[in-house]
Amino acid sequence: MSMRFPPKALRGMVALTAVAAVALGVTGCGGGGGGGEEESPDASASASKDTGPAPSTQDGKAEAPLAEVQGSNGLLLRITSAERDAGGFITVNADLKNDGDKGVTVPSALSGNETEITRNGRSLGGATLVDSKSKKRYYVLRDTDGRPLTTTGFTTLKAGDSLAVFMQFPAPPADTTEVTFQLPTFASATLSISG
Repeated sequence: MSMRFPPKALRGMVALTAVAAVALGVTGCGGGGGGGEEESPDASASASKDTGPAPSTQDGKAEAPLAEVQGSNGLLLRITSAERDAGGFITVNADLKNDGDKGVTVPSALSGNETEITRNGRSLGGATLVDSKSKKRYYVLRDTDGRPLTTTGFTTLKAGDSLAVFMQFPAPPADTTEVTFQLPTFASATLSISG
């Protein structure tokens, strides 16, 4: 069943309830999960110098990120996890790094273009997850005051600096194990959902 709610109706819903998860998940339904029109918009792998074997690293797989995507102005997003939580949402954790050789202002485009989100300051509110299996797009959740459930309040990153960030989304159906992560100015990435 496909239902569409106007933005005013979404403001009154509690973000972490099942109703909000369904409403936000269905609002962005699209034809193909990516190129269509929209109504609205841990650890890093390191080499250690051990003299003996290190069986706990499992050939480095435990420390490898789910994805690394390049953005504009030398920004790099290293996605470390996408975990399904019991409350009906997915938390995506990542490190946003200035991989360039000079300071950079984080683009306002990362906040998306929804007035409700942008009026709360710089954030990663423009991020979405696309479930191509169910043909649905999931937007960042918001609290009852319209604030995005994501890292907020950052504007600049010095050269080489990184910032741990998170984003929470409504969870797709339990049988969906992969989604496409999209963030304005960054390349898309396929993420495997854990949990």
